[in-house]
Amino acid sequence: MAGDKTKNCELNQKKYDAHDNVKIICLGDSAVGKSKLMERFLMDGFQPQQLSTYALTLYKHTATVDGKTILVDFWDTAGQERFQSMHASYYYKAHACIMVFDVQRKITYKNLSTWYAELREFRPEIPCILVANKIDADIQMTQKNFSFAKKFSLPLYFVSAADGTNVVKLFNDAIRLAVAYKQSSQDFMDEVLQELENFKLEQNEENTADQEQSDRSRTRLPLDQRTAAYR
Repeated sequence: MAGDKTKNCELNQKKYDAHDNVKIICLGDSAVGKSKLMERFLMDGFQPQQLSTYALTLYKHTATVDGKTILVDFWDTAGQERFQSMHASYYYKAHACIMVFDVQRKITYKNLSTWYAELREFRPEIPCILVANKIDADIQMTQKNFSFAKKFSLPLYFVSAADGTNVVKLFNDAIRLAVAYKQSSQDFMDEVLQELENFKLEQNEENTADQEQSDRSRTRLPLDQRTAAYR
């Protein structure tokens, strides 16, 4: 199975600071085909099963962009999409987003607004690709006008994880967008999150230092004063 070929990776966010590493996340309702699209692209294999993803999986991939080797981590959801929300760490230092809906299920298209709002809350500027999946079930869907893409000026890809239509192009374009974003931007949200993290570390260090100073002062008190302090 595809899951057996996928190796679990450490959630080491610091590596995404390296120039040759990018992080691409997938969003969308449960069972729209996010995992199957990744498996189709990365493993060139597909087993038609209607299953949801219950554990976070990182799919590693090596790509070449403009003659340079790029290490790509594709993040797949941990089943949190069933609650219409993802943990903030899922978005942290992401460089591009692939947002998927199922052309056979209108509710998954309707819920795009919720996913997009959450994405922009954590990652206001990263490129996002809108994906209409499962077009093999109804090819006429490719003639339909999906206004969500036009409203937010998002590129729209019609794809099929089942037969591979446009899957390679989708992911190659997402990688290029992620690399371009990382090379050309200084993300404000990353700076804010890093400043907050630094502040917490400084506060912890100050609290530890104050506690140590208090312990040393108490230790230096004469025995009778230390006894009185506890009366």
